[in-house]
Amino acid sequence: MSTFGRFRLWLSDHLILILGLLVLVYMFVPIAVVLLMSFNDNSKSRNLYRFQEFTLNNWLHPCKPSGMCSAVARSIEIGLLATLAATIIGTLAAFALVRHRFRGRSGANLVIFLPMASPEIVMGSSLLALFVATNFIPLGFWTIFLAHVMFCLSFVIVTVKARLNGLDANLEQAAMDLYATESQTFWKVTFPLVLPGVLGAALLSFSLSFDDFIITNLNAGQTVTFPMYVWGVSQRGVPMQVNVIGSLMFLIAIMIVLGGEWNNRRQAKALAR
Repeated sequence: MSTFGRFRLWLSDHLILILGLLVLVYMFVPIAVVLLMSFNDNSKSRNLYRFQEFTLNNWLHPCKPSGMCSAVARSIEIGLLATLAATIIGTLAAFALVRHRFRGRSGANLVIFLPMASPEIVMGSSLLALFVATNFIPLGFWTIFLAHVMFCLSFVIVTVKARLNGLDANLEQAAMDLYATESQTFWKVTFPLVLPGVLGAALLSFSLSFDDFIITNLNAGQTVTFPMYVWGVSQRGVPMQVNVIGSLMFLIAIMIVLGGEWNNRRQAKALAR
């Protein structure tokens, strides 16, 4: 076989792998730029994304830009509260939709996808109209919290539903055959099996809440979150400490994923023994 023929054979065998690697590179290039710029000293240039000089000052003084760390703390606070509320309500709703049959169940499944399919500007303006019309809560921290819970719910329900649909019902039946009560079966069998899906939904909810700008901007009032801060300072120049916050969030997410994978492998090895 000629060299060209061997190359074609090798390429056909590895085409999927090569395409996958190219997609990963395409996805991680912007993240690499953010990591690089977090060490950039651009005080001598107006070009924000031209690497001038290596410095650790951005990491040593991440709160140097006025108001940035308070905006980050506010985003984290709202994200944690919204994640907790959306995860609890969404998990209960997912169990109800998967485990129970009731009138309007198919319609409820359809309605769940509407917030995911609707443009954020539509949901944000609708929530703004609701909050202004009711005039029950002034625009600010709690209206952002309610808005984030509402658009995170759909993602939680869909994620937990997928986990429940893939659950083997024979495991629960086997537990009850061994005289476990319904409560014992749930906490000892069902909940540990569903927990990875619940944790995944919680991480997704926090990411969506922390990152959201459109819905938050419409319902924030005078409250400033981190995405709103970045949008505001971009008019006069984004400080490099913004890249530090982005890098930290990415590294924390990587550590959570690696920690979960390590724990799964450790449990698998323990069961194999």
